[in-house]
Amino acid sequence: MFHASDFFSIDDEIIPAVGHFGIVWDILSELPELIEALSSGKRRIQGLVMDGSFLDDGLIYIEAGARIEPGVYIKGPAYIGRDVVVRHGAYIRESVILMDSCVLGHASEAKNSLLLSGASAPHFAYIGDSILGNRVNLGAGVKLSNKKITVDGSGLGGTVKIRSDGGDVDTRLTKLGAILGDDVKIGCNTVLNPGTLIGPRTLVYPGLSIRSGRYPADMILKQNNRMCGRTYSAG
Repeated sequence: MFHASDFFSIDDEIIPAVGHFGIVWDILSELPELIEALSSGKRRIQGLVMDGSFLDDGLIYIEAGARIEPGVYIKGPAYIGRDVVVRHGAYIRESVILMDSCVLGHASEAKNSLLLSGASAPHFAYIGDSILGNRVNLGAGVKLSNKKITVDGSGLGGTVKIRSDGGDVDTRLTKLGAILGDDVKIGCNTVLNPGTLIGPRTLVYPGLSIRSGRYPADMILKQNNRMCGRTYSAG
């Protein structure tokens, strides 16, 4: 139910390295080690880094065919695969892996996250402590929130818990965004609250606030939407 193979196809070159994890979100704590393995521990810039972008002195590996546009800030460790496009004004913080053909777009930010091949966040997205499967697409303005808040405003939200049929599952993480399976599509201006896990090929309509929980594959998440004889409410 919470294994990597429940969400992602096992043919990407990085998956064998993460397949031994019993729980999919455990991958996030190992991102620095995965970057070390993908880069062989060496800083190397093979792709096009355009004038006006900034790369810090950390471990940064950019494969051939990648394009880093002006105004991009990359803070290592980071691995950027072949034919990735990082557009103007994007911010890559520590421990980010963008596998081949990903897009991180204008004014989008990624932090401690893994984007598998072909995943795209082209406009005004926030990706915090999250994993995006192959060919996932985030519409403009999508936010993958990664930290709980409290009513009193203290900011001490505790660990992230995931709702499931068998009761809440405590991830023991204070920060966890979303786990999105292969080919998931998220509509514009949608917020996924901390600890949202969505199965492959599911579509999420625009403008929703999705509660923490495990959502099935091959569904449409829409307020009071009926599909295949089942009513599935996103909130």
